[in-house]
Amino acid sequence: MFKKIHCILLISLSLLSCQKDKKQDPFEISFNRIGKLTNITKVSQLDSIYANDSIVKGSQSGGFVNVAKTIEVYEKGGAKLLSLEPREENNPESSIESVQIIDSRFKTTSGLSTKSIFKDIKDNYTISKINNTLSSAVIFIDSIQASISIDKKDLPSSLKANTAAKIEASQIPDTAAIKYFIINWEEK
Repeated sequence: MFKKIHCILLISLSLLSCQKDKKQDPFEISFNRIGKLTNITKVSQLDSIYANDSIVKGSQSGGFVNVAKTIEVYEKGGAKLLSLEPREENNPESSIESVQIIDSRFKTTSGLSTKSIFKDIKDNYTISKINNTLSSAVIFIDSIQASISIDKKDLPSSLKANTAAKIEASQIPDTAAIKYFIINWEEK
């Protein structure tokens, strides 16, 4: 009996240590995770998480109006990876509220990235809703907490100038490219 318990305990510990050793893909997008970031990551942790990359804090993302501050993450080589928006401006203990995916290496397990087309969304995800804005159709995918914008230039002409029209998934061409890919995390 003691040998059985001891054996089960050793097997369990082995399995746990194997799972801990599994390295997190630095470009995988999943529920509550984008590479090295999670939904509970604090702004103060970004310097250590991206120690081999460059972080630019406090850049403004608007033209005429002073909008919320963003934190941009660049590779050492200069390629922009992500644009982060904290929940609270100028608070190092604030968590991240939203992440705009810039670099196409960031992908979901089904391969969805900034280089994907609408067919990739339609074939792999349940669309929660579609909002009609002035210049985009914004597609919401709850399973990965994403809002994905498709430029209205890719939509039928009857939808391009009409913000009141309801956009259905069937009206979006399969070949429509992703304009913006944003992950929105709820507050914990």
